[in-house]
Amino acid sequence: TGNTALLVTTILNRVREAGIETEYISLADKEIRPCTGCEACKEAKWCATEEDDWGSIAEKMIACEVLVIGAPTYYYDINGQTKNLIDRTYSLYHDRRLSGRRAVAVTVCADRGCERTLQTIEGFLNTHEFSYLGYVCGKGYAPGDIRKDERAMTQARQIADKIIRYLRPDD
Repeated sequence: TGNTALLVTTILNRVREAGIETEYISLADKEIRPCTGCEACKEAKWCATEEDDWGSIAEKMIACEVLVIGAPTYYYDINGQTKNLIDRTYSLYHDRRLSGRRAVAVTVCADRGCERTLQTIEGFLNTHEFSYLGYVCGKGYAPGDIRKDERAMTQARQIADKIIRYLRPDD
């Protein structure tokens, strides 16, 4: 229910209203352990770390047409759970399993740091050869504050419209 979730769901709700299936996954209640750098994924083509929630989320990322990835800014960069998710996708990089999808980055900061968080997400997207549809950066501290950021809310609606145009070019 945080500000990043509000921006992401603003995008997804608008896309869903256009008749396109969406799914929202929050990492807040997920266990995603960090990458250990074991390199076993080079041969297995899948992360060797098991018994957490990473695998089910990775499968959904592989299956999606457009990934809307959002993360709050903690200490001038991406939060730890999202970073763990991103680091573990190294196992998908070997066969370019995420390549060719479209993506949108979403981030929120209280005051400053969105740019660096956005750079971290963009690095992930570029590495995996996503086609970038754009980003939304907003400012908000207390729950719901993002609704006061008119620029971010407008960007979220515009990005949703861009996703709709991509997925439904004939509409």
